[in-house]
Amino acid sequence: MRRAEAYSLINCSDSDLDSLLHAASALRDEFKGRIVTYSRKIFLPITNLCRDRCGYCTFRKDPDDPDAWTMSPSDIDDVLIRGRAQGCKEALMCLGDRPEAAFAAYREMLAVFGHRTTAEYVARACQMAIEHGFLPHTNAGVLSRHEMKLLKPVNASLGLMLENVSPRLSQKGMPHFSAPDKQPNVRLRMIREAGELSIAFTTGILIGIGETREERVDSLFAIRELHDAYGHIQEVIIQNFRAKPGTRMAGCAEPGAMEIARTVATARLILGGKMNIQVPPNLNPDDHHLMLQAGINDWGGISPVTRDYVNPEAAWPHLDVLAETCRAAGFTLRERLAIYDDFLERSEFLCAALRPVAIKLQSDIMQPVI
Repeated sequence: MRRAEAYSLINCSDSDLDSLLHAASALRDEFKGRIVTYSRKIFLPITNLCRDRCGYCTFRKDPDDPDAWTMSPSDIDDVLIRGRAQGCKEALMCLGDRPEAAFAAYREMLAVFGHRTTAEYVARACQMAIEHGFLPHTNAGVLSRHEMKLLKPVNASLGLMLENVSPRLSQKGMPHFSAPDKQPNVRLRMIREAGELSIAFTTGILIGIGETREERVDSLFAIRELHDAYGHIQEVIIQNFRAKPGTRMAGCAEPGAMEIARTVATARLILGGKMNIQVPPNLNPDDHHLMLQAGINDWGGISPVTRDYVNPEAAWPHLDVLAETCRAAGFTLRERLAIYDDFLERSEFLCAALRPVAIKLQSDIMQPVI
C-alpha cells in the first residue's frame, strides 16, 4: 500500500467506513484466523519518577510528590510471588524515562540498592522475575544501545511507544514540548537499534493528542519501514488518549470509538496481515466488538494481580467476560507469552538462558485459555 492510498483510507467518509473495517477484518482473518490473544501479566512500576513532562500523563512524579515511588527489591519480590500464585507469566517492567538524569535523590537511592543506572536496576528486577518463573518485558522509555544489550539477556522482549513521528507535537504548547525523550528521531533511533540487536519489540502510536490523521499514517509507515528492514517488531499498539484531571490536556476531547476503529483498520491494511495489532481493552471497555471488527488480533497484557498504573482509572476486563465477548463475536480468546510464537521459534530473538523458561510457560498454557 502506498502512503497516498493510506491517507485516503483513513479519511474515508462515514458511509465507506464499514467497507474499511470489513477489508481490515478480512485481512486479519486470512493471516490470523479467528484467534485473539492476551498475555497474563503482572505490572511492576519500578519507578514513576521521570524527567519528561508530557501534557497527558498522570504516571510521572517528582521525588517530593507524596505519590512518588521507587520499588525496593522486597517490593518487587512481593509482587512476583503474588503473580506466580495467580498463574501470571509476563513481568512487565514499566517506568519513567531516565530519572537518574534529573533527580539527585533518586541517584542516591539507586546507589543504596547497589546500582548506578536505572537500566542496571531493571536488569536486576528482570533476573528476579526469571528466577520466579516469569518472562520479563521491559518498557523503560528511551534506552541506549548499550542499555538494550544489557537488558536483552534478561528480557523476552522490549518496548517503546513511537507515539507519533511528527516533530510538531514537540513544539511549544503541544503535548511533548517538555519531554525530550519524546522527540521522534530519538525514539526511531531506539527502535532501529533494537532491530540491529535482534530484539523482539513492541511499539505503537498514541492517537488523540493533537496529531492529524495523516500524521498517524506517517507514523505507521515509519514503523512498517523499520520492521521491513529488521523484522523485529512483534506487535503494534493503537492506543487512544484519555483526558485525565490534573494534566495540561484535561479538557481535551478524547477520540471517539469510530475514530479509533478507522485508525486500527488503516493500521491493519498498512502493516499487513502478519502483524500483531493490539488495542488496550481497559481503555475501550464498551467497544471490544468494534475493535475486533476493525482488525485487531490481540488485547495486550491483562493482570489479575496489579492495576494499570499508567491508567489507574481504567480497570482490566475480567478474563471470563472478555472471553465471552470474543466468543459472541466469533473469536476464541487465547493466552500467549510476552514473546510471540513466531519470535520464540527464532534463536536470534530469545537468549538461550530464557528458552527453558519460555518452553515451561508455554506448556502451562491451555488452549484455548479463558
